[in-house]
Amino acid sequence: MIVKYGGNAMKNVELRRTVAHELAALRREHPLVVVHGGGPVIERELERRGLRSEFVRGLRVTTPEAMQVIEMALGQLNKELSYEIGSAVGLMGHDSNLLVAEPLGGELGRVGKIVSVNAELLRKLLSVGITPVVGCVAVDKRGAALNINADTVAGAVAGALGEGVIFLTDVDGVYRHFPDPTSLVEQLSREEAEEGIAEGWIGGGMIPKVRAALDALRRGAAYATIASGMQAGVLKRAAAGQAGTRVVP
Repeated sequence: MIVKYGGNAMKNVELRRTVAHELAALRREHPLVVVHGGGPVIERELERRGLRSEFVRGLRVTTPEAMQVIEMALGQLNKELSYEIGSAVGLMGHDSNLLVAEPLGGELGRVGKIVSVNAELLRKLLSVGITPVVGCVAVDKRGAALNINADTVAGAVAGALGEGVIFLTDVDGVYRHFPDPTSLVEQLSREEAEEGIAEGWIGGGMIPKVRAALDALRRGAAYATIASGMQAGVLKRAAAGQAGTRVVP
């Protein structure tokens, strides 16, 4: 199972450690790969250096200067999360070509799309009881770092391993009539998800999450669940299909 963790939940150190403990407990039932972003951490480090953040189509414009800061910030967070989860090893794209990507080009700068995942490395670690914790920095064919959206990395890893993926976010899942809690959708087919986007009841910031879920399925993931990472206990229920919205082929 792949768990993508990041975003606003990481702003609260206590909540982050609670989720880390839940991840450690979950791997007793499922071999686990954790993929993380780190938007708040990156933002803080960029601000400290006077580097302005700009986004295009939801992706961070990444200059060479910003890429250095992003790689440093995510590298530190990667090791902290690995320690908090325990029996884990932090990895980035450089490690045995774990994540290889190509630049998207244009105004986005050092932003890329995944072209390959070293699934064999992940399987070897899982086979000896080690949890891989993957930061969302890839390398291009020359070994230079590329910034990758963490949802995209999680979907690519899930597809490469043929496993399900859980995207932990700051909402409980997909709603037909947000924020009416009774309209939370427990399961969506690929076709229903596309219809929801076209009809507009899947909108705003939920669109990239659903698109990431659909991309994970396209790459070979068994399922993709969108669930809240802001509440203790949700992860185990999401893994059992009892929380969040599960997107299926």
